[in-house]
Amino acid sequence: MEALSVFDMLKIGVGPSSSHTLGPWRAVQRWLGELDDAGLLGGVERVQVHLYGSLALTGRGHCTDQAIALALLGHDPVTIAVDRIPAYVAALARDKRVVLGGAAVAFDPAADILYHPSERLPGHANGMTCVAVGGGADPAGSGAGERASTYYSVGGGFVVAEGEAERQAAGLVRLPHPAQVPAELLAHCRSGACRIADVVQRNEEAWRTPAEVRARVLALWDVMREGVFRGCHTDGVLPGGLGVARRAAPLARRLLGDAHEAETSREWIAAIRAQTFRFPQVLQLVSAFALAVNEENANLGRVVTAPTNGAAGVIPAVLMYHVCFSDEEVTDDQIVDFLLVAGEVGTFFKKGATISAAMGGCQAEVGVSSSMAAAALCEAEGGTPEQAFQAAEIAMEHHLGMTCDPIGGLVQIPCIERNTMGAVKAINAAHLALAGTPEDARVSLDAVIRTLRQTAEDMSDRYKETSQGGLATNVSVRFTEC
Repeated sequence: MEALSVFDMLKIGVGPSSSHTLGPWRAVQRWLGELDDAGLLGGVERVQVHLYGSLALTGRGHCTDQAIALALLGHDPVTIAVDRIPAYVAALARDKRVVLGGAAVAFDPAADILYHPSERLPGHANGMTCVAVGGGADPAGSGAGERASTYYSVGGGFVVAEGEAERQAAGLVRLPHPAQVPAELLAHCRSGACRIADVVQRNEEAWRTPAEVRARVLALWDVMREGVFRGCHTDGVLPGGLGVARRAAPLARRLLGDAHEAETSREWIAAIRAQTFRFPQVLQLVSAFALAVNEENANLGRVVTAPTNGAAGVIPAVLMYHVCFSDEEVTDDQIVDFLLVAGEVGTFFKKGATISAAMGGCQAEVGVSSSMAAAALCEAEGGTPEQAFQAAEIAMEHHLGMTCDPIGGLVQIPCIERNTMGAVKAINAAHLALAGTPEDARVSLDAVIRTLRQTAEDMSDRYKETSQGGLATNVSVRFTEC
């Protein structure tokens, strides 16, 4: 049985796309590591990267070229100073070389990243081939060889090599409560008379100590919370040529007044909790939270892939809703439980369908994130495991068939607004489930995951992150690279 950790679904990274930015970044890092392990890195004279399918069609708009460049420069998405990214990329464009194995290697991003938009590799829509040229790349040491490795970015930052079964990033472990589908996890909850969060916590302890689980989850919350705060306090226009103005900050200022001037994210949350809002204002604040994260994502900011970068705003927005508007103050332990439940629901979609827009459209990204958030909010507000899974089903059911048709290949229109819709649907789904009983449900979460997979298979490739259909072909734009 496949074992996936919550931390496979919730990862800290850099925007704008988990499949087109984080995945290629990780693929290049893996390739360099494999060359180094084989003793071939030191003699490399030149590198090239070929992009295929969706990576070629929307790679420029998704900043795939920058991700490749940053990986070759030795940066990591978790630790890179995101405000320095433009300078790093500009310096490489000027110098046209990277340092590999202690030696300077020729690499001109403009010439050595090659796009093949009309070709799709057989393994996945997001294919890329990394090529090392020179004596170090030739196992025979002839000095004239090259070594090529092909990888697929399969969604959510997951990467697999050509001919390799999709690997379990968390490793092979024996879980105390294994579950391939939601029904199996629900059976564990019933037999143990416990919550989803309790079962997930016990499973996570197969990989790490309870203290490590708690610390890692709270580190995710820190990134989410700071992303909302930063996005709600940053004005300007997003890069890429669409002229998309950032809306989270002016919206939050208008809604919060003087409370918006709090200097830290925690003080800001306290100021929000101290006020009373009408329903339309709460709705707008939830939208501001989601907009904020995805505007940060579009600006190559640091976000949590949840389960993807394009859908990174949904779970933070719903968690912020829970933290800001619950009757009682939400504790760190309750935040940990929320994210454990959200992450676990994401694993079921990963195992049973897809979380890649290039394979399933936006239903596989914003739809999945909305489902994850709905289950987490439902259990956080006192719902039973049955009600939580019902909430997840309701949220996903009403995203089925959603296409991925980014204008100009950028993760901006309609992606940013779609996160607001996903967040609001998640909250509504949680409250619908809480207001009903399990007997009200006519569709199971297991069934809706199967339906997502079938719908993804039936969907035209034009609507799978290619910018060849939908809004992408019906709205005229001026396009420049990131």
